[in-house]
Amino acid sequence: MRPRSENWGKRVNLFDTLFGRPLATEEEKAERIGPLKGIPIFGLDALSSAAYGPEAALTMLIALGMAGAAYVWPITIGIVILLGIVYFSYRQTISAYPQGGGSYTVATENLGEGAGLLAAAALMIDYVLTAAVGISAGVGALVSAVPSLQSKTLWFCLAILFVITVVNLRGVQETGGVFLLPTYIFIFCLLGLIAVGLVKAFAAGGHPVPVIPPPKLTAVTGTVGAWLLLRTFSSGCTAMTGVEAVSNGVMAFREPTDKTAKLTLTTIIGILMVMLLGIAYLVPAYGIAATDPGAPGYQSVLSMLLAAVTGRGAFYWVSIASILVVLSLSANTAFADFPRLARAIAQNGYLPHAFVIRGRRLVYAQGIYALAALTGVLLIIFGGITDRLIPLYAVGAFLAFTLSQAGMVVHWRRLGGPGARYSMVLNGLGALATGITTAVVLLAKFVDGAWITVLLIPALIWMMRGVRRHYALVGEEINTMRPVETTNLSEPIVLLPLDRWSLVADKALRYAWTLSKEIHVLHVHFGEETHSLCRKWGEMVEKPARAAGLPLPKLVVLDSPYRFIVKPIVEYAIRQQQEQPDRSITVLLPELVESHWWHYLLHNNRPEAIRALLLFDGNQRITVASIPYHLKA
Repeated sequence: MRPRSENWGKRVNLFDTLFGRPLATEEEKAERIGPLKGIPIFGLDALSSAAYGPEAALTMLIALGMAGAAYVWPITIGIVILLGIVYFSYRQTISAYPQGGGSYTVATENLGEGAGLLAAAALMIDYVLTAAVGISAGVGALVSAVPSLQSKTLWFCLAILFVITVVNLRGVQETGGVFLLPTYIFIFCLLGLIAVGLVKAFAAGGHPVPVIPPPKLTAVTGTVGAWLLLRTFSSGCTAMTGVEAVSNGVMAFREPTDKTAKLTLTTIIGILMVMLLGIAYLVPAYGIAATDPGAPGYQSVLSMLLAAVTGRGAFYWVSIASILVVLSLSANTAFADFPRLARAIAQNGYLPHAFVIRGRRLVYAQGIYALAALTGVLLIIFGGITDRLIPLYAVGAFLAFTLSQAGMVVHWRRLGGPGARYSMVLNGLGALATGITTAVVLLAKFVDGAWITVLLIPALIWMMRGVRRHYALVGEEINTMRPVETTNLSEPIVLLPLDRWSLVADKALRYAWTLSKEIHVLHVHFGEETHSLCRKWGEMVEKPARAAGLPLPKLVVLDSPYRFIVKPIVEYAIRQQQEQPDRSITVLLPELVESHWWHYLLHNNRPEAIRALLLFDGNQRITVASIPYHLKA
């Protein structure tokens, strides 16, 4: 038989293999990253949105047929201008908050608690949607290339979610290393696609011939209107989500943190702008329009564009594979930032304190678990279809943008000094632009699903205030500055439930004698087992106790006409604390400790039931303790 310590060592090694060895606190600086890894960790959401942002806009224009593609270029220019404003605004935020200044921190410090909670709720929703949309868009790219996999969409989504969760639990450095190659292959492929497409377009006078023509468009079924264009703009704005990620995670970068973070942000935004403008120009040039997501024969815009520009050769498949991987991994931006956001909120008492604790790999593991669970629920509800998730998207992001920039205006006004007026104007312009965009996105997407976000934000704020209120009440009750109370001390009355005489009972009774002279051994009447215990009691317990000069335990047999076991024991304990107002009661629960978790299924769980009922009874004078007996087999 293998010793227990050897079994434990092997389990630890398996855990280390999956999640990595534990990291000491002093290894934190070694986990800091530069721009090379910062782009995959904090930029994937923003960069990958080039794959679904333009498509989301084109999907709104399906009813216009080929005429709809002509509106993508001016709409994209508007989005890129807005992106530039937000970029410069967040550079200011990084300068002002080099320790990490996400929307929650900035809004709380400058606009007050209410604005901070509003930003927190908006961001939490946005991060969950970021993870869900990224994964579903990645699987959508796979289904577009291999339509026979469409029925397995949800299962692919959940499998990718599991992989991303495990990778993030391994720590920042390893996450960046895993995502490094796919990210840069994706950037190379999309920039290469745009370069080749532009060269062909210019050489053909703006009307290139597709290598593989895109699917024929359906007949025009709608007309252009302001409302349609607003909805298209709001869907295209999903390409701006993830911009805040770098300002949230400044402390993850190596020294000097603010300069490294700014360089990373600049690189991400620069590449994203080129991608958005390039795709927006090439789509109408090659006669490409969106197809209906979820319908038979669906192809993504990038799949059609790649086929039109380069054909379905090696470059096409490498590009599709990189889009699939990067879109799926773009959820990592949420996994990088959500735990940090949850930590900041928890430090102020608005979320459970567990979110503040760093895990074995110096990551906030509870935040990762929470995000994975919420994302999984969302994917299941919406079947892993990107188009069903998009209407909920971007509202939270733009609301957080607006609050952050408005908070920065107050920050610069309070701080003053050289350059403060310029910074105020820049952040004020950002707040105005993103505020208007928030209203547009909310209005355009309200009926399509944004109303869900509008309901969720107040619900989350109510939940966070409830957590804070709970901690405040607990603090009022248990915090004290008085010395320890030394009066009215007495031995407890020990209650020891036993079903039969065994080594487990022997160990528990020995421990009970060290606590008190008054021991009540409780046994619920159960036929022959009761008669057997009573026959053995004198020989097994009373005779050895007298010989050793120990107090005799009192054997109490409890009647149970309906064969309940737990209830009579709990009722006896409560009755004792009522009859003995000047004594405390200690209930000792003998428990078997198995070497394998599945062995617990072979035993009853009465100790857990007794413990739960006594602890939740709420009386301060009943203490419950476990007496473990470790099985050798």
